[in-house]
Amino acid sequence: MSSTPQRRLLLINPNTSTSTTERLVQTLTPLLPADVQLDAHTAPFGATYIACEASHAVAAHAALEVWAAELRQGRRPDAVLLGCFGDPGLFALRECSASPVTGLAEASFIEASAHGDFAIVTGGVRWKPMLERLAQSLGYGPRLRHIETVTPSGAEMLADPEMALRCLRQACQDAARPGVRAIILGGAGLAGYAQLLQPQLPLPLIDSAQAGLRVLLQGQAPKPQRQDNGFHAQWSNVFVNAPA
Repeated sequence: MSSTPQRRLLLINPNTSTSTTERLVQTLTPLLPADVQLDAHTAPFGATYIACEASHAVAAHAALEVWAAELRQGRRPDAVLLGCFGDPGLFALRECSASPVTGLAEASFIEASAHGDFAIVTGGVRWKPMLERLAQSLGYGPRLRHIETVTPSGAEMLADPEMALRCLRQACQDAARPGVRAIILGGAGLAGYAQLLQPQLPLPLIDSAQAGLRVLLQGQAPKPQRQDNGFHAQWSNVFVNAPA
C-alpha cells in the first residue's frame, strides 16, 4: 500500500534570528495537512531583525541564497513562504521559481481584502512607508486604510509576550477606524497573537504567518510563470552553481 506523496513547503526566515524561525514553526506546524512537510530555514547572513530599507535589501539577497542552496542540494520545494512581513525578495523569487511563492504581507493582504478595506498593526515605525509601497506594488494600496506601528519591535515583543499582548491590544483598538473591516497583525514575531486577541476585538484579526500558509495551501498565491527553477544565465554562477 503506497503512502501519500509529501508536498514540501519551504519556509524562509529572511533574518538571522533562529527564535523567529522557531516561532513560525511552532505556529504553523499544528495547521499542516498530513501530506505537507514544513522545511524551515534561517537566513545565513543579514540582520537579526529587519527594520529598515538596508536590512530589507540584504534580507532579499539572503532569501535568494537559501532558495538557491536548496536547488544545489537537489531539493525542489512545492511552494515557498517568505517568513517576514515585508516580503524581502518576493518578486525576485517569483521570477525564478517554478513553484508558487508568497510572503507574510502579500498573503495577509489577500485574506484581509476579502473582508474589505483593512488596517495593519506591526512593530517598527520605519516599516510604515515600506509597507505602503509594497501594498501599492501588489495592487492593494486602495484597500489599505491605516498602518498602526507600535514602539517595540517584533523581536522585543517575541521576548516579552505579556507586554506584547497589552501593546497589541491597544494598537488594534487604535487601528479599528471607520471603514476598516479587518486588521492584520503583521510580523513573524507576532505569529499566534491574533488568536489570543480576537475574543477581545470586534473586527477580524489576520495572523500574517497563518495567512501565508493558508494562501499557499488554498492555491491563492500568484501562479509561477515558468516550469523550471533557475536564475537568468548571468546569475547562474553567483547562486545555483556556487559552492555549497
